[in-house]
Amino acid sequence: MGRISTLGRALYGSVLAFMALDNFRDMDGSIAAADSSGVPEADKLVPFASGALLFGGVALALGKFRRLSAGAIITFFVGVTPQMHSFWSMEAEQSEGHQIHFLKNLALLGGALYFLTNEDDQQHSTEE
Repeated sequence: MGRISTLGRALYGSVLAFMALDNFRDMDGSIAAADSSGVPEADKLVPFASGALLFGGVALALGKFRRLSAGAIITFFVGVTPQMHSFWSMEAEQSEGHQIHFLKNLALLGGALYFLTNEDDQQHSTEE
C-alpha cells in the first residue's frame, strides 16, 4: 500500500503542478480570463495563485511540507473555483463547460483536504 499511496500522491501533485505551469505559459491569457470574470487586481492575484498551486503540487508530489502544500492547493481552489467557474450565472452554451470545471475543481479540492488531514500515508495505510 505504501508504494500505491506514494504513486497516487505523486500523480495528484504532478497534475496540479502541470496546471500551474500551463497558467504561467499563458500568463497574459490567464490574467485576461480572470479579469473578464471580475477578479480584482488579476495581474497580481493570478501569478500569486498560480505560484501557490505550483508550490503545492510540486511539494506534494515530492512528499514535502504536507500541510503547507495542501494549504496552498486549498487556497488556490477556494479562491479560483467559484470566481472563474460560476456556471450558475452563465448562459446555457457556456454553463455546461464551466460546470464540469467547477466539479473537477471540487474533486481536486477534496483531494487536497485529504492530504491536509492525513499526515502520513505510510502510517495510515498500515492501520487499515
